[in-house]
Amino acid sequence: MKEFELVIDRKNTRSVKWGNMEAVYGVEDASEVLPMWIADMDFKAPQPVIAAMQERLDHGVFGYSYICTKCKDAVRTWLSKRHGWETENDWMLFHHGVVPAIATVVETFTNVGDNILITPPVYHPFTIVPSNQKRNIVECKLREENGNYSIDFEAFEKSLQQDVKLFILCHPHNPGGIVWTEDELRNILRLCKKYDVLILSDEIHADLVLPGFKHIPLAKLAEEEGGQVITCIAPTKTFNLAGVQAAVMITEDEDLKQALQQNAMAHGQMELNAFATSALISAFTECEEWLDNLLQIISSNMDYVISTLTEAVPGIQIQKPQATYLLWIDYRGTGLSEKEMMDRLLNKGKLALEPGTKYGEAGKGFLRMNVATPRSIVEDGVKRFIMAME
Repeated sequence: MKEFELVIDRKNTRSVKWGNMEAVYGVEDASEVLPMWIADMDFKAPQPVIAAMQERLDHGVFGYSYICTKCKDAVRTWLSKRHGWETENDWMLFHHGVVPAIATVVETFTNVGDNILITPPVYHPFTIVPSNQKRNIVECKLREENGNYSIDFEAFEKSLQQDVKLFILCHPHNPGGIVWTEDELRNILRLCKKYDVLILSDEIHADLVLPGFKHIPLAKLAEEEGGQVITCIAPTKTFNLAGVQAAVMITEDEDLKQALQQNAMAHGQMELNAFATSALISAFTECEEWLDNLLQIISSNMDYVISTLTEAVPGIQIQKPQATYLLWIDYRGTGLSEKEMMDRLLNKGKLALEPGTKYGEAGKGFLRMNVATPRSIVEDGVKRFIMAME
């Protein structure tokens, strides 16, 4: 697995992670700052994906492209093999990313002033996208105990009673790294069905479930429980293809699908670009072994960070995630405010992590760290964190 040990210089490549920290963190010079914040990996995409895009590039003609049956077959076969979810090709609609897909769902199925439910701390576009469309955000904060999160279903039901039109589920959960259980998912479906609430299930991290845990697609359970579900998946997080921009919206409900298609026509939305389709097909048909190796690397990196940081820095607690490559670091025991912690990390340790309040006030006292990077960089990041706290 030497491909995961290779350190690649990403500076001067228009990388948001490595080249945009001055703007994101408000520092004059971030040239010495190590970025372990935004959720993209520092590993090369799998070689078959690179070869597929190279083949497309070598063809040299880049006219309009369309989503072929082979592309849909790749998605369908992957979901069946990896998650035991039997889908159909005609359930699928393609988009340029999961966040744009979320925006489309919000626009299509809610109106200005409608209430949308989220469960913070949670991925911040769940708040930003609906708010920019002048929808109201209803928050049902997750129950937290020592960094472990669960849904307070009594509070969840009370939230649904506030004339909620759409619930956006982060599944698996980002930043908490939770793989929701079957019982939790069935409860979500039953309550949303009871109050006639559409569910958007963001399952972009579904393939990044760590060994020992299993992702259950929400829509798979909806076949028994009922309820309306639109699932969003993508190869981009799994295979480090965020800049290629490809996602899939999946729904068995023909009325929902037609409404989404009408929205796409209204916005003149085109199909995926030629490189995205090539990358998607290759990722889902040729790269399962690469993913299995990646998950071992992520798990090992997490173990290293958790054992080293919690031993070296008093007041730090970290629960190992069940999914994602993101650690959710609890620093409440240090007594530092978020401002003080970020100042130490950026200016003393020269380390860029994400502040917990980026994911809502429920994230106060936490930091998000991306460990999908070569071990040498992980070790450097840990040293910088320890130095910042000395």
